[in-house]
Amino acid sequence: MGIALSATWLARRLIHDSKAIANLPIRDLMYAVFVLMLFIPSLWVLAHVLLSIGGHSGPDVPRIVGYSTLFTAGLVLTCRVEPRSKPTPIQPPAPRLVRRLPDSFQGQIYRLTSRNHYVDVVTSEGTFTIRSRLTDAVAEMEPLLGHCAHRSHWVVKDAVAGTEKVADRSYLKLVNGDLVPISRKYKPQLEEDGVI
Repeated sequence: MGIALSATWLARRLIHDSKAIANLPIRDLMYAVFVLMLFIPSLWVLAHVLLSIGGHSGPDVPRIVGYSTLFTAGLVLTCRVEPRSKPTPIQPPAPRLVRRLPDSFQGQIYRLTSRNHYVDVVTSEGTFTIRSRLTDAVAEMEPLLGHCAHRSHWVVKDAVAGTEKVADRSYLKLVNGDLVPISRKYKPQLEEDGVI
């Protein structure tokens, strides 16, 4: 049994790691050939050694090949070698606002902060400033969910790591370490949404 498992493991390793063998029937055939090449000699030697100790003669080569072929056919039918494919993570669609950032932008948006006629877009790749009203920039953040924490601040829901109090004032703490002030006007809505 140990020989069979070792032969099977080695054959699976050799076939599985080969990128050239992509066709499933060819891969199964190669798998069977490798198992047979490894299993037949091992089984023949083991049978002769064990049976010679008891004073019997070992089985002939055609019989060993027959048993090995049956074993291999059953193995291939029950354990098909499937290609390893890494699941591709599902990326949510990017918000429209990303089109207003540099073409090379691949990061995450954490928050929007209004500054006169401009909006600072704070991201994992730095801060970008765009000319816009905060309400228009927030509208361009769909489908990302977020919350207004203050009349000048909007935060992405997934960027909120918790809350923090500093000198009797409450702040949203973001995953990048930023503290966003929470105004009294928006606090009830943040509590209702379960953000704080």
